[in-house]
Amino acid sequence: MTNSDRAKEAEQDAEVRMELLIGRLLQAGVLFAAAVVLIGGAMLLMQFGSAPAAFASFKGEPEALRSLGGIVRAALGGDSRGIVQLGLVLLIITPLARVALTLIAFVLQRDRIFVAITSLVLAILLYGLLWNPA
Repeated sequence: MTNSDRAKEAEQDAEVRMELLIGRLLQAGVLFAAAVVLIGGAMLLMQFGSAPAAFASFKGEPEALRSLGGIVRAALGGDSRGIVQLGLVLLIITPLARVALTLIAFVLQRDRIFVAITSLVLAILLYGLLWNPA
């Protein structure tokens, strides 16, 4: 086996390890988000489960739960609605983390075109998540 063959094999091994890491990140992110939603949902049912449903009028989320900062503060304060929403935010952030990890992989591979494309995708995702027009 030549040095060139060994280098290609090492590069392929590194790519396989990165793909496995990205897959595990997605699995762990989804499981963690589901656990947070489940805990918040159980708390929500214990807190409001016996209250009668009012289907005649729609009440949106309180103002405090309409921003990322408000959701985090509510969840840290033990608010069950905040915990459920934090779990949903974690679920949304999971693919975002995948894109960030993929960006790191492309940087390490020195693939300029995919670094540029992935950077653009990451910027668009972050803009959509963090920008609040209100």
